[in-house]
Amino acid sequence: MSNAPGTHPILEHLVLGCGAMFDAKRQPMAVRLTVHPASEATPVDPHGLMAALQEAWPSESGPMSLNLTSEGWLAALMDIKTPPHLMVEVPAFLAGEPAWGERIRQRAGEGLAMVLKGRPLAPLPSDLMTCFKLAIVDRADDRRLTNAPPPAGTARVLPFVQSGNATPAEAGESFKRGAQAVLGWPLGEAPDGSKPKKGVPGSVQVVMDLIQRVDREEPAAKLEAVLRSDPSLAFRLMRYINSPGFGLSVEINSFSHALMMLGYGRLKRWLALLMTSAIDDPDLKPMMFLAVRRGVLMEELARQHGDETTRNEVFLCGVFSLLDRMLGQTFGQLLGTLPVPERVQQALVDGEGPYQPYLDLAMAVEMESPIDIRECSSAMLMSSGEVNRAALKAMGIARQLRNE
Repeated sequence: MSNAPGTHPILEHLVLGCGAMFDAKRQPMAVRLTVHPASEATPVDPHGLMAALQEAWPSESGPMSLNLTSEGWLAALMDIKTPPHLMVEVPAFLAGEPAWGERIRQRAGEGLAMVLKGRPLAPLPSDLMTCFKLAIVDRADDRRLTNAPPPAGTARVLPFVQSGNATPAEAGESFKRGAQAVLGWPLGEAPDGSKPKKGVPGSVQVVMDLIQRVDREEPAAKLEAVLRSDPSLAFRLMRYINSPGFGLSVEINSFSHALMMLGYGRLKRWLALLMTSAIDDPDLKPMMFLAVRRGVLMEELARQHGDETTRNEVFLCGVFSLLDRMLGQTFGQLLGTLPVPERVQQALVDGEGPYQPYLDLAMAVEMESPIDIRECSSAMLMSSGEVNRAALKAMGIARQLRNE
């Protein structure tokens, strides 16, 4: 019997970080998976890794950029067949070594998609540069910032992805300089209340009103009357609820039907998704994607350690955790009009409580930081395998929801 998705033994011996590349339309162009060996004793098993990824992230899921932090793992992966939707990142300092150059040329000829990570210490031969599909250029190393020309005898031939942006404005500047995508999306500073709070967009206000009414358990007819004021929101809500990412056994065809099948408590999770998607600002699309993925990841982390109420609440906590940046208000201001469970409020407003460890671990996975992931996992008494399975599942569900 074949392994079910996420059950591969190799997942117990790795630390996985989940990032994304966002294109100029602020949509995920590709996900990024950073793979760290859990320890020096971790066996190098590229076939096991590929088997796990082929189940967790099949070709129909779209492109994935694979960042292996171990040279031994990268060398082993270069020797096996990989699916075409996977791009393998090769550090620039390795690409400059003759033996690696030959290996790169050979694998490019066999169809392997590769990404040049970083700026080479010395110009690479032009035929070697054409072996790469993209280059990841850190903002600190980008000569375009100073309009500096490329080194003599070379030309910029690769589309580039910008890393190292600290603010959304810097990400926008990267696109103006020709970046095909940015690696990660800078969240900027959280509002501190020193500036006048921004007004809440009308569509978001509708959803906030719905959440308040659901919290009061008003009849379905009253809830539907509110939703009818914005037909596009009603349509989007039905698509979310029927998304394969949440696997309901029957198709939901109305708000009343949703309330009957889900109940007031579970309905809040879809309204939380609806709120993030109702913010009509292109620059906030990456935050919406990250918020949804964070919420799903936190729910998956809680799946083996909490009841349904806990899972629903940590999902809300994750989805709402970027709402302050999206709406330009502090959580203290926002949660005055947005009812959330007490444990969610403790995490978002005070940075404490039983859900804060889930939020810390989810953010560590997003930052692709092995040290932080290990520390947060240990604090929650969770194994690498548990965290990795949750991370891979969250990536898949977030992709399905993005397509809704």
